[in-house]
Amino acid sequence: MPILKVDQRNLKTIVKITVKSIKQGEVVVCPTDTVYGLLADATNEKAIKKLLEIKKRRIQKPIPIFVKDLKTAKRLAQINKNQEKFLRKVWPGKVTMVLKRKNKLPKILFAERKTIGLRIPKYKLVQDLFKKLNCPLTGTSANISGKPASNNIKEVVLQFKGKKYQPDFIVDAGNLKSGKPSTVLDLTIWPPKILRT
Repeated sequence: MPILKVDQRNLKTIVKITVKSIKQGEVVVCPTDTVYGLLADATNEKAIKKLLEIKKRRIQKPIPIFVKDLKTAKRLAQINKNQEKFLRKVWPGKVTMVLKRKNKLPKILFAERKTIGLRIPKYKLVQDLFKKLNCPLTGTSANISGKPASNNIKEVVLQFKGKKYQPDFIVDAGNLKSGKPSTVLDLTIWPPKILRT
């Protein structure tokens, strides 16, 4: 499980390697504006199954999705004018929105639910990936199911070390400022309901 340390000087190179890896159906640990995440192509069912094995996650639990922009979000979810207005205020940022989904992505992501959790992260590395990728990405935290999500790189590495299924590589940006996963809002009802703070 290679670890690639990222800084301002090699950011472009790391982006290039990560983009290639995701296009090949690999699963990458990547820093975000909240905690470390497991990124994979959300349109690639094989990559999603691999991610579930790495996380030891039951199929009954849905996986949140990172999107590039509002246009992509509208392609994946039903978004009315009220909702769009609200999304423009809070995105990009640390808020995952639960919306009614369209059938555009593999069903394995949704655990039989009719909704989808979407977010636009406010993090340069992730935004740079989206400039070169035409697919939404999985936005789940980089941890074994049942263990806490983490902003601490050593904790993240230790969770996957020696496991049968491991991420293809880890992008190490050191310890992240934010230590909490995103807030989750249910936007299928109005006013929106907070599901997780």
